[in-house]
Amino acid sequence: IVCFIGRSNVGKSSLIKALFSLAPEVEVRVSKKPGHTKKMNFFKVGKHFTVVDMPGYGYRAPEDFVDMVETYLKERRNLKRTFLLVDSVVGIQKTDNIAIEMCEEFALPYVIVLTKIDKSSKGHLLKQVLQIQKFVNTKTQGCFPQLFPVSSVTFSGIHLLRSFIASVTGNLD
Repeated sequence: IVCFIGRSNVGKSSLIKALFSLAPEVEVRVSKKPGHTKKMNFFKVGKHFTVVDMPGYGYRAPEDFVDMVETYLKERRNLKRTFLLVDSVVGIQKTDNIAIEMCEEFALPYVIVLTKIDKSSKGHLLKQVLQIQKFVNTKTQGCFPQLFPVSSVTFSGIHLLRSFIASVTGNLD
C-alpha cells in the first residue's frame, strides 16, 4: 500500500490518474470541483498493490479528517510509503508542516512530491525546490532525500515518480 496525502486542491486525484493512465484497469475518478475527495479512496493496482487517495487537509477538509487519516497512517503496517504532495506554486504551508510532523512522529517513510510544476516559472520552481530540499535535509528524518517535481497536465516527472513507486512496491503490474 502507498498513500497520497496533501492539502485540498493540491492535485492528489489528478496525480494518481496521471500515474496510472497507462493502466486501464485502474479507474481513478477526478472531480471537476477541487477539494472534492471526502473519504479515503482505494485503487487496486495488479494483484498485490493498493493506492490510497486521502482526502485533503486544510480548506474543505472533512470534519473527521484527523481521526480518519491519523488512525489509518498510525495503524496500517503494510503501508510502504506515504507521498506528501506540496503545491509548487505556494510551497510548504502551515497545514503541510502538520502533515510532515505527523509522518515524522509516526516514523512513516515519506516522499515530498511537488505538484503543478506547469503553473510555476522555472525560476520560481527552482527557488521552491531549493527551499524545500534544504528543509528536507535539515528538518526531517523520515523523508526520502529526493523531491519529485511533477505535472499531471504535461506529465513532466510522472515517469520518474512511477519508477520510484515500482521500486518501493515491487511492481506496478
